[in-house]
Amino acid sequence: MTTNRRIVLARHPDGPATLEDLRLEEVPARPPEEGEVLCRTIWLSLDPYMRGRMSRAASYAAHVEIGQPIHGEAVCEVVESRHPGFAPGDIVAGAQAASQVFGWQSYPTVQGDKLRKLNPAMERYSHALGVLGMPGLTAYAAIKGIGQPKPGETVVIGAATGAVGMVAARVVRSMGARAVGIAGGPEKCREAVERFGYEVCLDRHEPDLIGRLKQACPNGVQVYLELTGGPVTDAVWPLLTTHARIPVVGLIAAYQSGSIADGPDRLPLLFRQILVKRLHIQGMIVWDWAFMEDDFHREVGGWLKDGSLQYREDVVEGLENAPAAFLGMLEGKNHGKLLVKVGQEPARDTTA
Repeated sequence: MTTNRRIVLARHPDGPATLEDLRLEEVPARPPEEGEVLCRTIWLSLDPYMRGRMSRAASYAAHVEIGQPIHGEAVCEVVESRHPGFAPGDIVAGAQAASQVFGWQSYPTVQGDKLRKLNPAMERYSHALGVLGMPGLTAYAAIKGIGQPKPGETVVIGAATGAVGMVAARVVRSMGARAVGIAGGPEKCREAVERFGYEVCLDRHEPDLIGRLKQACPNGVQVYLELTGGPVTDAVWPLLTTHARIPVVGLIAAYQSGSIADGPDRLPLLFRQILVKRLHIQGMIVWDWAFMEDDFHREVGGWLKDGSLQYREDVVEGLENAPAAFLGMLEGKNHGKLLVKVGQEPARDTTA
């Protein structure tokens, strides 16, 4: 009988998540029932939103129950199928809005109608979890659908070298706007400029981020892609111009806090700025932008092929190392799109 190794939630974190909140266990893989598929995981995606799923707080998606695998997207090989659309050997990923299908496990059994086949001719199957997957579409839709920068405008992107930021910078350049990044450390900032096409990138760890950002944005900030919250947002906020647009994708700086910090009520100041500057702030969940998926794949896929979009993956070997890698990501320790290589890719015919 095939053994399914999986990372499950041991307890709901009340404060910052720790390794003690997650548990590796082994259970028998469940044979597929009618309409289901048994899969072998090759690539597992680690993304910041998963921290919210570990919480009991109400959100846009259900939280993980104690003893259940952590939610997550994956690329898998079909091992056994009782669904007419899939056969052993097919390489699959979750359909749009199907991030709960696979989870952190080596042999998931899933509903076939929530899967999509991957083209064996694609350069890297892992791209389906990053640059050509949910993070890439998030970047594309946030900039084109909400930010809508005009030529010459300035777009500030926190987490500049993360899975979303790398693609967002290329989208900004395609629209004739300036991409200004903020990242953690000189190496990330250097790569942001030299490889990902930012005009400038500022190290959030260096002193006087507010002053340095003001120098980098002499005409203010017309679009701010909100990925981080915290000190980065504090630095950007005074520079927002009238009618600035703010797609709110994530708040990674707050994910480990467990609760809203005590302190003075800043809500009146926030709403005064929204009123006076007529700011456009819109929360963004990628599922709502599935209608842009065809354009996204055509345009971003084209940039990948012609080399005008550079992309970096940070790969961790072994499912057992996923918890530590995930917690490190929440502290900014990853360098690029974070993935876990759970199993080997099968040989494939790239001429198909």
